[in-house]
Amino acid sequence: MKKLLVASGNDNKVMEIRSVLSETGMEKILSLKDFGISLEVEENGITLEENAVIKAKAVFKLMGIPVISDDTGLFVDALKGEPGVYSARYAGPEGSYQDNCDLLLSNMKHADDKSPNAYFKCVICLMESAEDLKLFEGICTGRISEIPRGKNGFGYDPVFIPSGYDKTFAELEYDEKNKISHRGIALMKLKDYLIDLNKKETCTP
Repeated sequence: MKKLLVASGNDNKVMEIRSVLSETGMEKILSLKDFGISLEVEENGITLEENAVIKAKAVFKLMGIPVISDDTGLFVDALKGEPGVYSARYAGPEGSYQDNCDLLLSNMKHADDKSPNAYFKCVICLMESAEDLKLFEGICTGRISEIPRGKNGFGYDPVFIPSGYDKTFAELEYDEKNKISHRGIALMKLKDYLIDLNKKETCTP
C-alpha cells in the first residue's frame, strides 16, 4: 500500500495524521482537499466504531483507494458520559469548538455530579478494500479544567488535562501531545500495522 486517503476535511487532524504516519513507507498520505472534495457523511451510528466505519465506507465507495477515517469522543463522568459520540456537534451542527467547550463547562456547573474525571477515545478505521477493514483504538484519561487554557490544538483541547499533567492539551507542545493523546495512541497502532504491511509487500517477490 503506497497511498492512503484521510477521510477528513479537518486540516488540524490531517496534519496530526501525516506527522505520525510519515515513517510508514507510504508514498502519499492524501486528504479530501487534495482532490477538491468536500464530503459530508451522515455519522448516524450510536458508537464511535460505527461512525468511523460509516465514514470509511462512504469515502472508499467514492474514491476506491485505501482510506482511514476516525471518530473521537470526550466522555465526562459528571455528565454521565456526555458529550460522547456527539462530541463534534455537541453545541449543534453549526457550533464552533468554543461553543462546544462553553456548553460542556456550563453543563458541568449545573450537574449534580461534580467529578471532573473524563476520557477521550479515538477509533480509527482502515479500509484497504471493500471487504477488508480494521479498527485501531486509543484512550487518554484525564480531567476537565474549570476554565479553558492554552492556544494549541483544537476541539476540547483547552479544557482537557491528561492524567499525570497540570497542563491542558492546548498548553502542550504538538509533539508532546501526540505521544499521549487518544488519537496519537490509535495512530501509533495504525503506524505499526502499516510498517509491517509495507515490509511484507516489499519482501514479496
